[in-house]
Parts: sequence; structure tokens; C-alpha cells
Amino acid sequence: MHTHHPRLPPINDVRPLRVLIGCEFTGTVRRAFQDLGHDAWSCDLLPDLHGSNRHIRGDIRDHLNDGWDLLAVMHPPCTRLCNSGVRWLHTPPPGKTREQMWAELEEGAALFSDCWNAPIPRVAVENPVMHKHAKALIRNFEPAAQTVQPWWFGDPAFKGTGFYLRGLPPLTPTNRLTPPKTGTPEHKLWSAIHRAPPGPDRWAVRSKTFGGIADAMAAQWGGYAVEAEMKRAA
Repeated sequence: MHTHHPRLPPINDVRPLRVLIGCEFTGTVRRAFQDLGHDAWSCDLLPDLHGSNRHIRGDIRDHLNDGWDLLAVMHPPCTRLCNSGVRWLHTPPPGKTREQMWAELEEGAALFSDCWNAPIPRVAVENPVMHKHAKALIRNFEPAAQTVQPWWFGDPAFKGTGFYLRGLPPLTPTNRLTPPKTGTPEHKLWSAIHRAPPGPDRWAVRSKTFGGIADAMAAQWGGYAVEAEMKRAA
């Protein structure tokens, strides 16, 4: 476990960005930033999938004040925030109460709020479209800036991913593929995430970040942030 992050001098044209990738244990986005020379760290309650020494195991909220240039929160718990789950607030699933559902909503909204309002100049938070109750609980709420698909970035898959952006531009597609026709075997393959069967690992399958999107984040958001900091320091 790594909890110490030495502070670096103000960014210039030599020092790389300090990037925190929150709610990620696979290292996919962290490695994309690392590959471009940035000082990138991931943080999650789970240990890093590959045992990286650039992973902080713990609550991301304990590390938001460590002097980052860019924060990307990839898979915050969103079940109670998104439109698809709003029905459970009124008709809880078996074994749950309404009080528990609303408590989970408040917990998820608090995490989103703390990340969204972190003292970091550039923030990206992944989350599906939210229902009105979630929006009302989030401080300084703004609508998602964009929703992207893996196939916009060269990965043959369907998975709408919403990004809430502060201080960062929307991602530009890098390699748009042509989606297969509905009902074809290829379409079923592209829909593997949505067709994932129920089970203990379904959440991990559905939260996957594709390499094409990760590379676009590092190149576009990282490049934008470096350019902005160089202008500020000039």
C-alpha cells in the first residue's frame, strides 16, 4: 500500500502531470498515462489486479488533497445514482428496505460530489445518466459533457460511457468502427458487456475500461492539461 505522494514543484515543460485515477484496480487508464510519461497513480478499495507499486489501496477521498493536476474517476459506485436503478428507491429488491436504498443513494452521491468538487483543476468522472434524486444531492451538479462508445476508439464493443467533465474538453473519436447490424453474430459479440450473465463477477465485466478510450484520455486530456499548464507558467 502506498499512501505517500511527495509534492513536486509547479508544473513546467519538463515535469510530467501528476494524475490520479480513482476507483480503478485494473491499471488500464493509469498505464495509458504512464506510457506517455506522466506521474500517474490509481486508487481503489481493492488491491491492484497486477500488483503494481503505483496503486493506492484505500478511499480516494483520503487522497484528493495531495496536489494532483488531473483526476479521472473511472468506476464510482453508481447503481443508486443512474436512471436504470431509480425504481429500487420506491420498490426495493428482495432483502433490502427503502431506507437502505436511500442510504446507498446518499452514499453514492456523496462520493461523486467529493470527487466532482475536489481541489484539482481538471476532473473527469464516469457515470451513467442520473435520475433527479441523485442530481439534487450532488454539489454543483452539471450534466454529463458527453457519452462515448468503445467503437469510436477502435474497440469492437457497445458500452455507452458518460463523462462529467470540469476543466477538460470532450474526447474526440480516434478510430470509428462501423457497428454490425442488429441480430447478427457479430452484433452479439459487440454486446457482450450488456449480455453478461448474472453472477459475482458481472460488475467487473460491466465496469471494464477499453484500451482505446484509455489511450484517448491520456493523449487528449493529458495533452490539453500540459498545454494549459505551460501557458499558465509562461
